[in-house]
Amino acid sequence: MSITTASAAPVTDADREERLDQAERAWGERLAADVANARLVFRADGDAQGAVATRIRAGRHEWLIDEPAGLAGDDAGASPVEAALGALLACQTVVYRLYAKRLGLTIDRLELRAEGDLDVRGLFGADDVRPGFAGVRVVVDIGGPHERARFEELRRLVDAHCPVHDLFSNPTPVETRLA
Repeated sequence: MSITTASAAPVTDADREERLDQAERAWGERLAADVANARLVFRADGDAQGAVATRIRAGRHEWLIDEPAGLAGDDAGASPVEAALGALLACQTVVYRLYAKRLGLTIDRLELRAEGDLDVRGLFGADDVRPGFAGVRVVVDIGGPHERARFEELRRLVDAHCPVHDLFSNPTPVETRLA
């Protein structure tokens, strides 16, 4: 098993606050100029590799998604469902930072964990079993100089405004076609 790691550049709390302020100001100006500026299109491309792996490209980033050996893969990367859980945690992190700033909350520690329950019978053709997650649990370990009630208020705002949480929580139309 290969492990690939990357690190984000170190940032001070003041630098993070300034970046969030700049982003909010810039988006506020864009949206004030034309609400149509709010509509973005994101894109990812993939090429099949190995037994069942996919090389994914999005913007200037590239990574491999694979399955463990028990699902015909080489375990050369996170599985698709692990990547989905990781996307949920990454999006939650962004939204926690954004809304903490809006609420004037200081976050000293932010660690997240997600677990999803999947029944592989759905993958292998059982019509009476959902092929996706039957449920997902996110645990957020957050610390700072505020009462738990303030962090609970923050959690509710994050869950209500996190785009990937919304993907997991609500049906999203998906259109698939052959090229």
